[in-house]
Amino acid sequence: MRITPEELNRWRIWPRMIITLYGIAFYRTTEWFMALPDPTNAQAGFVSVIVGAGAGFYGIYVNGKPNPTDYVKHDQVDQSDR
Repeated sequence: MRITPEELNRWRIWPRMIITLYGIAFYRTTEWFMALPDPTNAQAGFVSVIVGAGAGFYGIYVNGKPNPTDYVKHDQVDQSDR
């Protein structure tokens, strides 16, 4: 089986990897913040930035639209030019 670049692009590997890595960073940040005995405003602001970045990553992931030409099957290409 040969994987074409179009098929590989449809799997959206990079966006999925970024969302996964963000999930890990979010978990670790939450874990760190909850372990603090007396969090400061600066530390709370840092957590706020991490959470806000997640909203941006998620928005890009959900609203990212692949190029319509990526979905053209090889069987659908006009063979009359050959």
